[in-house]
Order: sequence, then structure tokens, then C-alpha cells
Amino acid sequence: MAETPKKKERENKKRKNKKDKEDKMKERRENVKKGKTLDDMMAYLDENGNISSKPPDPRKRIEIKVEDIQIGVPQYVAPTQEELTHSGKVTFFNNEKGFGFIKDLVSQQSIFVHANNLSGNINENDKVSFELENGPRGFFAVNVKVMN
Repeated sequence: MAETPKKKERENKKRKNKKDKEDKMKERRENVKKGKTLDDMMAYLDENGNISSKPPDPRKRIEIKVEDIQIGVPQYVAPTQEELTHSGKVTFFNNEKGFGFIKDLVSQQSIFVHANNLSGNINENDKVSFELENGPRGFFAVNVKVMN
């Protein structure tokens, strides 16, 4: 039975791959460096966390206290009243409809205010202090008071 050209081609390819593999193994065996010392095999981390062949400089060493290491979520610290209170200027207020907008002096954000959240009457261009609450359509002002 005669061999087909494809079969011959496959067999030649297999032989070539096998020979290449044997040559690579032989080359690796010849190029092995024998007698490596422990220092040659050692790897170090520098102060930035990069792997290096040289030991790190002991002068750049930073002492870290075990108490300062924090694992997990930091403990919740409730914000103070000063952090919760914002100040702003009334840019628009409609007394008939009972709503308006305050522009925060720090963030320049326009915040919705409703008449139910007022502790007195306000007019446009009044400076006010207020607290923020998150609603379904974004932030709105509560506990709105006119500042003197």
C-alpha cells in the first residue's frame, strides 16, 4: 500500500518536531550553570516592592508599628454637626408653590428646598444654613435657617 503525500508530510513534521525538542533539551543540559551559590539565587524586594538582585538599603528602612496596621473596614466615625451643616444663598424661591433652590457656597451645587423644610420665611438672595438629605431625585435641603 502506497503512502499518501499528506501522510508523509505529517510524519516528516512529527520527526522534525521530535528532533527540535531533543536539540532544545540537549542545549539546556549543556547551558546549566552548576555551582550557583545561595546569594546568586536570592531575590530581594526594594522599598517600592520591586524585585531586585541587590539587598535593600537599610538606611531607607521604615519602622511600622503593629497597632498602626488596619485590616478591613475602618471604624465608623459619625460626622459632627459642623460637618453636616452647609451654608448657601437662595437663588430662587416661589412662596406660592412652596419650593426653591439654594446654591451651596462651597460646592456651587444647586440644591432643592421645600417650604416644609424651612424654619422661617426666606427670600431670594438670603444667606442660609442647611443640612442635606438624599431623596429620590437627588439631594434636598432640610432644617433651612436664615443666617444674620
